Amino acid sequence: MATLLKTLKQDWSISATVAGFLAVLISYAGPMIIFFQAAQQANVSSSMMASWIWGSSIGAAIAGIILSIKFKTPIITAWSAPGTALLVALFPHISLNEVVAAYITSAVIIFLIGITGSFDKLLKWIPQGLAAGMMAGILFQFGLGLFKATDHMPYLVFGMLICFLLAKRYSPRYAIIWVLIAGVVLSFSLGQIQPVAMDFSLAIPHMIYPEWTWSSTLNLAIPLTIVSLTGQFLPGMAILKLSGYQTPAKPILTVASITSIVVAFTGGITIVLAAITAALCTGKDAHELKEKRYIAGIANGIFYILGGLFAGSLVMLFSILPKELIAALAGLALLGAIATNMSVAMKDDSQRDAALITFLATVSGMHFLGFSSVFWGICIGMISHLLLTPKQSKVQTPMPVQDSTPSQ
Repeated sequence: MATLLKTLKQDWSISATVAGFLAVLISYAGPMIIFFQAAQQANVSSSMMASWIWGSSIGAAIAGIILSIKFKTPIITAWSAPGTALLVALFPHISLNEVVAAYITSAVIIFLIGITGSFDKLLKWIPQGLAAGMMAGILFQFGLGLFKATDHMPYLVFGMLICFLLAKRYSPRYAIIWVLIAGVVLSFSLGQIQPVAMDFSLAIPHMIYPEWTWSSTLNLAIPLTIVSLTGQFLPGMAILKLSGYQTPAKPILTVASITSIVVAFTGGITIVLAAITAALCTGKDAHELKEKRYIAGIANGIFYILGGLFAGSLVMLFSILPKELIAALAGLALLGAIATNMSVAMKDDSQRDAALITFLATVSGMHFLGFSSVFWGICIGMISHLLLTPKQSKVQTPMPVQDSTPSQ
């Protein structure tokens, strides 16, 4: 333990800490909105809502900290945002007890897939260009969101953009810190943030007993498993590989699923590997040295713990920030990640067409047969790759270790 603490002290950095904080900020200010929608559909109390956030936050924190320390890799875990969206459609026709049972069932299935190593075998067959095209498609919407936010708050967004450009020129490592500060100051100046009395009371988790039914299994557990694997773990592993980290999927799925089972009893949804927010922690702005970026994963977990403990206060705090500020912050923070993935996707002539098709299918937002555009993007891309690539070139080589990792 003493050796670990000494290593952490030596490797700790402000930039990695900020990256971990920004990942939590964007997770809470974005996907958390789906929690509110689901809670409204289910007519649950505010205390139960806090319990949901407590379980999801603590689960993501524990899994992320354990994995980041073990593999010295910035492994960012979170809750399944697509899975939470399923709840909006199912409530109020499904009970909380059935939901918890579905969470547990999904976690057990993911655990079995992880422990057998099946997911690692799948990843070996996905070409690097296609994985990059898929990631670029996922992140692309956030880049567009930066400029779409000007429809409602142009002065705020353009002010943050100018601050970003100046900071990238004169203080690139801490550019996003300056952008966040500028965004908050501008929001106050424009009268978009109204001070409120904060009550920093600890959240109390509620125990919810599972109730298994065929309806909840077929309508929630199975779809939740599919969207978690295809919409979270798949792109999450892709961003790790593209960032030069060769961490196997087996331990990640195993730890995440075990954690999911534990927090499910408090209403915490399935814990998964993050992809979008992970791009903030795997880039050079987290730290110039790739081997020290794992601190961002640990910092991310610490901020999740704080968020979980003060879940009720957190809901109030993030609700006062303009959504345009969050959209602009996310878009600017992910510019480097978008550029890097587009560059990798277009680099190999033999994979370029298939990678472009993967990108377009992913960014389209299509939903067919109940599957997301992320799933169809990689499927259509793989079919395109197999048809367009000469037989002798179809043997895949492992993704090379590279340091062209996404920056801001």
